[in-house]
Amino acid sequence: PETGGAPKPQFIFQRELGFEARLEALADPDPEPGPYRDRHVRAALDRHIAETLLASLAITPEPLPKDIAGRAEAARAILEQRVHGRDRLIDAASKEGISSDELDALLRRQARASLYLDRMVAPLLQPSLAELRDLLRSGTTPFKDQPFDQVSQALGRWYVGQRLAQAVEAYYLNARARVVIAVVKKPR
Repeated sequence: PETGGAPKPQFIFQRELGFEARLEALADPDPEPGPYRDRHVRAALDRHIAETLLASLAITPEPLPKDIAGRAEAARAILEQRVHGRDRLIDAASKEGISSDELDALLRRQARASLYLDRMVAPLLQPSLAELRDLLRSGTTPFKDQPFDQVSQALGRWYVGQRLAQAVEAYYLNARARVVIAVVKKPR
């Protein structure tokens, strides 16, 4: 119902899903040989569906185009950090034939989803310096044993990315009963 129901189906094309699965594989802390595994495809599909649902929900007040553009740039930085670099992101897009416009559309979808969660559910996008310092001290981040001043921006992006991923996953778990997934093969 969030996206218009059965009269307005949403489609995920194979190469889009392949790209998003590659991103999941690149972000996997326990990588296996090969571009991606079944678990990466499932994670990418779940994330794509959840972000699509969240991005289609009304946000009050409606975000301005500059808000979405700014949040999309933040999503790009988080994604680059997740996959360990801009070059790896560009390489993954190239391998799946994803254009820069398609990548921008993915980032705008993530931006709208994150803005919905931040404004309509719970603030997620602006951690305080105290929260970040406590997080760094906990030793549970990829930045342990590094000075706060040197990693504060990267730590902030990592923290926001983690919180958004958890919120998207929680939303999807609640929405799964309302979602019907059908695989449609391309006619030959």
